[in-house]
Amino acid sequence: MKIEFWCDIVCPFCGLTEHRLERALAAFGHRAKVEVLHRSFQLHPELDRNGVSQLDLLVMRGRVEAETQVLRPIEQAATREGLIPYRAIDRTLGPTDHAHELLAYATDKGLHAEAWKRMFRTHFGEARKLWTIEEVVGFAVELGLDPTETRAVLENRKYRERVENDQREAQLLGASGTPFMVIDRKHLVNGARTSGELLSSLNLAWHDQQSI
Repeated sequence: MKIEFWCDIVCPFCGLTEHRLERALAAFGHRAKVEVLHRSFQLHPELDRNGVSQLDLLVMRGRVEAETQVLRPIEQAATREGLIPYRAIDRTLGPTDHAHELLAYATDKGLHAEAWKRMFRTHFGEARKLWTIEEVVGFAVELGLDPTETRAVLENRKYRERVENDQREAQLLGASGTPFMVIDRKHLVNGARTSGELLSSLNLAWHDQQSI
């Protein structure tokens, strides 16, 4: 069974869903037969590489109520579920093209799951900025990747097309944002879900697969 999980590393629902998916898979009776493939979907490509605080972005977009109605509840849910710290409010956002291209490169180096998980933890756990080549190369070194080779990959934009194709494919499947999952190219799981809901989706897809 294959799960394709489109997400952006600055999406607070995505980081929480990543954690919940891990919990759902741990409770799933056929975990060894499940492949999880993270795929790229950039939410804020227009932002400046200096970054903008989450609160300033909400003000700029006329959504100041989102702090108390959306982001604070996400932080509270993360705390209840053992994902601590989880900074959905006190952080900076920026364009994630270099970050996603690094994730594609790390995938080719056999570090797919580790790179995605660590990048979520780095951004939401440490409120790290990952918008510039310098910042992303620093993260790559922590993964054990060669900094010179990584810098060359990012500067020549080797993985830009792959990242852009990921997003186009999600949109063709009906995604307008993240998180967005597709199981076996049949079962769509759109938006944030609890661990229990994700487990139900896994079981449904498994039974559907076995009935073929």
